[in-house]
Amino acid sequence: MRRDEHSLVLIRHGNSDWNITNRFTGWTDVQLNEQGMEQAITAGLRIAAEGLIFDEVHTSVLQRTHQTADNLLIAASHAAIPRYSSWRLNERHYGQLQGLNKQEIFATWGEQRSRRWWRGYLEPPPPLELSDPRHPRFDSLYAELDPAILPRSESLSDCQRRLLPYWHEVLAPRIAAKLRLLVISHGNTLRSLIMHLEKIDPVAIEKVEIPSGVPLVYLFNERLELIGSKWMD
Repeated sequence: MRRDEHSLVLIRHGNSDWNITNRFTGWTDVQLNEQGMEQAITAGLRIAAEGLIFDEVHTSVLQRTHQTADNLLIAASHAAIPRYSSWRLNERHYGQLQGLNKQEIFATWGEQRSRRWWRGYLEPPPPLELSDPRHPRFDSLYAELDPAILPRSESLSDCQRRLLPYWHEVLAPRIAAKLRLLVISHGNTLRSLIMHLEKIDPVAIEKVEIPSGVPLVYLFNERLELIGSKWMD
């Protein structure tokens, strides 16, 4: 990406053991596994081969995005650049589904209803009780945030509503100023942003999948209208 371009690269973090076992991770702060590390390294090598340069990296507060950034930037032989993290880039919060695998969820709530929760746009899974130890108010990562704004469960619509202030107030102004950004986030969070950028409707977004560790390059005009995109697979 040239300095005179308005550009953005999105990457979903590499795999964890919870991804491999179909366990709903959400805001649980799991680490990358060996495969996830390799995916991050491969992404870095692709970025280096394309000659992409970044001015900033933005991640969620969850360590799987930080580990992806670490391994990717080393593989890309990229100089140290400013890094920012925000809870607004966190994965969608799965409420009571968090930590369970698909078979456990089907057994408790039924397959049809469960699939509506995790693929649909509007309907959130059952929320956590305030006393549930999985509630983010018990996590030191969010100690400085008002507990009232921390989710107990999120639909994809809720996740998008939480994400978009970061796009409008942080990412978009930087892209407009021609800073070249790398955003490393999560499957549903990136689906939410892609839905906004590409103007995808709620029905079509159900079929959109974000592969782990594959860079997605966006180019914008000076009005931040999308003019091109490319998967680096």
